[in-house]
Amino acid sequence: MKETYHVLGLMSGTSLDGLDMAYCSFWKENGRWRFSLNKSTCIEYSPDFQEKLKHSIELSALDLLLLNNEFGKWMGEQAKVFIADNQLEVDFVSSHGHTVFHQIDKELTYQIGAGQTLANAAGQKVICDFRTLDVTLGGQGAPLVPIGDELLFSDYDFCLNLGGISNASFRINGMRKAFDISPANMLLSYILKSTGKCFDDEGKMARSGKLVKPLWNALNALGFYQQPFPKSLGYEWFRDEMMPMIDDSHANVEDQLHTAVHHIAFQISESLKPYAATNSKMLVTGGGAKNLFLIEMIQHYLGNSIEVVIPETSVIDFKEAIVFAFMGVLRSEREINCLSSVTGASKDSSSGVIFYPW
Repeated sequence: MKETYHVLGLMSGTSLDGLDMAYCSFWKENGRWRFSLNKSTCIEYSPDFQEKLKHSIELSALDLLLLNNEFGKWMGEQAKVFIADNQLEVDFVSSHGHTVFHQIDKELTYQIGAGQTLANAAGQKVICDFRTLDVTLGGQGAPLVPIGDELLFSDYDFCLNLGGISNASFRINGMRKAFDISPANMLLSYILKSTGKCFDDEGKMARSGKLVKPLWNALNALGFYQQPFPKSLGYEWFRDEMMPMIDDSHANVEDQLHTAVHHIAFQISESLKPYAATNSKMLVTGGGAKNLFLIEMIQHYLGNSIEVVIPETSVIDFKEAIVFAFMGVLRSEREINCLSSVTGASKDSSSGVIFYPW
């Protein structure tokens, strides 16, 4: 086993705010994995590129394959500049890519950012495509971050990520369980689109609104929330099930945001409270952790059952990139990095495809 790994993790999420880059070190200490986040940045997408990624689901097969290569090359170029500017020693780049399709009923998951193109552009070994193997084993291919929760953040009873989609992981009877709970920033950003704003600063607009009961009832009645886990969400579901409700609502933006925040917080509480023990603590990360009104509402609905803990900003912003870097380490060590107890697959796996630069 290598004594210390130095890895650049890349993550592009459903919120489309940019490419997260986290340069991390990983090592084992007394049999337990440890890490440090040494350098990090987020490369914002240009408006045109953001739109291209947003509508990638609508592309023809040929245009999607071209975008796959284009995005891989772009990520590789960003990684190369980041490594050179900071004079980093990198064992490999570990990339999540950007999810276009996630239709588990059809055994389909697809992330763009071609591994070989990325490796060539970065001039680095690349590990990517962490979801496909699990899906072929009958799993959801998501969420994947719980392996990091299990091995890097085990001091917390619950780990909640508030990205484009909210998801959480925790242990039940000694086994790690995790699932997608609801749309989060994806929903808030969609409501905001008419204002030209990218996000609601600290949730101030949402705080100023009032609850729209018909919208609240309709959102909470969606069938996904009654499904047992493991379960996962994709953009397609959000587009087909939730967007029409927002489009048909005649409420103003502030009231829609207020209602959406209550909905997200309520669903998180309903999903997690049954598994809370005395003095449970929950680590909250992802962009939504900076939405103060959302955090207040989550704690409001959870009551005294679970204490919400907000970590330092670097962990809030880059936890997913850190974990995908770590997944590459586990793949290199041929250790399990995808948990069947989380995804519902037939067995655990060490997932990820390796590419070398030409």
